[in-house]
Amino acid sequence: MRTTPQIVRVIDLETTGNAPPTHAVIEIGWQDVALGADGRWDLSGDGGSMLVNPGRSIPPVTQAVHHILDEQVADAPWWHDVARQVLDPWPRRLALAAHRASFEEQFCTPALTRSADWICTWKCAMRLWPESPGFSNQMLRYWRKPDGMVHERGLPAHRAFPDAYVTAFHLRDMLNEASVAQLVEWSNLPGLLPRVRYGPDRGRDWRELENEVLARYLTDRDEDVRYTAKLELERRNNGGAIGADPESVERLLL
Repeated sequence: MRTTPQIVRVIDLETTGNAPPTHAVIEIGWQDVALGADGRWDLSGDGGSMLVNPGRSIPPVTQAVHHILDEQVADAPWWHDVARQVLDPWPRRLALAAHRASFEEQFCTPALTRSADWICTWKCAMRLWPESPGFSNQMLRYWRKPDGMVHERGLPAHRAFPDAYVTAFHLRDMLNEASVAQLVEWSNLPGLLPRVRYGPDRGRDWRELENEVLARYLTDRDEDVRYTAKLELERRNNGGAIGADPESVERLLL
């Protein structure tokens, strides 16, 4: 008997801005990645996209990114009329995925996704491919050059389907290196940054920093920076082990 493959659905949104409910969705794109009979993951189906009426005008600053016009979404359906069918496909998917998934999760609430697990391909890329020169969707695309990607199908950038299509290739290769459960676990943690993001140490490997410098990053405003600095200090104190007693960091700095 033919069985329906398990899928992870990659989602990408274009919106009027960054913060709901002030801002709203104007386009959703998707592309499935399925587990094959051979135990390998690959893209499945054609994917798709749908314009959405945001119920408000689209600011010029966001039109300049995705080039979607007010008149193009005026007769489009409302978000709550289309979201569930895209976010919760039958058969029920194992998880949803997006690049920097925290953005999509603001609009794709648990009520719309049936409390789906999320995979953040940005966070997972930093775990699996820390040597990449950058971790944006498009940087990974041109650095990795995923097998099978049709260049034109991933264009234009900053439109919902092309971006979901590109992300799906990253996810496919991640799933062929790590389990769904592992990717979800990493996605639920802050980002583990391979290099310092900004400031006088920008671009340096965290392993190159002195303990006193790392200690200053423990109070940084950025959660990912604080998390990365803490784990590096714990690694030094525990011979490579991650997840030590938090008091060990304090002892190391005394």
